[in-house]
Amino acid sequence: MSRLISYSIAALIALFILLSTLFIVDQRQYAIVFALGEVKKVISEPGLHFKLPPPFQNVVFLDKRILTLDTPEADRFITAEKKNILVDAYVKWRIVDPRLYFISFTGDERRAQDRMSQVIKAALNEEITKRTVREVISGERGKVMSAIQKKVMDEAKQIGVEIVDVRLKRVDYVEQINNSVYDRMKAERVRVANELRSTGAAESEKIRADADRQRTVILAEAYRDAENVRGDGDAKASQIYAQAFGQNPEFYRFYRSLEAYRASFKNRNDMMVIDPNSEFFKYFRNSGASTPVGAKR
Repeated sequence: MSRLISYSIAALIALFILLSTLFIVDQRQYAIVFALGEVKKVISEPGLHFKLPPPFQNVVFLDKRILTLDTPEADRFITAEKKNILVDAYVKWRIVDPRLYFISFTGDERRAQDRMSQVIKAALNEEITKRTVREVISGERGKVMSAIQKKVMDEAKQIGVEIVDVRLKRVDYVEQINNSVYDRMKAERVRVANELRSTGAAESEKIRADADRQRTVILAEAYRDAENVRGDGDAKASQIYAQAFGQNPEFYRFYRSLEAYRASFKNRNDMMVIDPNSEFFKYFRNSGASTPVGAKR
């Protein structure tokens, strides 16, 4: 019985030793096989692999995917204008040299993130101090991110890491100067609005003056044309009158006398002191004559 127990214990020990020599590498991981702190082998291919049982050899797994370093709080920086701004950035990175990465941080991802955070912050500080707030926020934001990425690439290679991308999520003023910035922005917008209003008023006056000038010219030209037409009409009327009345002068004198009577006795209250035998009443005196108008007397 004791022999059977011994065999069972031995089998369990052998199985444990066998299992401790086997390990599986996922396709999303690197495997670092090390012994007493010395890297023996780096495995990047997925599958089942063998090693010596502990404590002779141990395995550490590293993530080969693209990772994100995102600071929980925005950092404060000073621009070229000596103004404080808050910058919130994130970094996309991945391990490209597992051996160097393991030697640098013994596989501790937290230590690697702390190191990269320091490098990113130093690069941000160097780039932001050379630029104004406007350039950092909008004007040269892309250049800032590209410059930071180039600066940290060399640092990252020294620890076996590749920087895939650097992005500025938020760039904002500190709370103490927000109000002054808003006031300045408001004043700038008011200035632009006033300038647009004054420009519009000047253009309005110019258009109104041009319209008045055109109106005056059009009225003057219309009056000139009307007078020309009226003059031509009067001339033609006079010509027609002359031709018509020239055929019978006596009738013309009679017609003109009737017009004079009509104009003179237009109102009943009119009073005229004239000799009844004057030439003016010539046709009143001859109103009952049977001699036809225009006949010789």
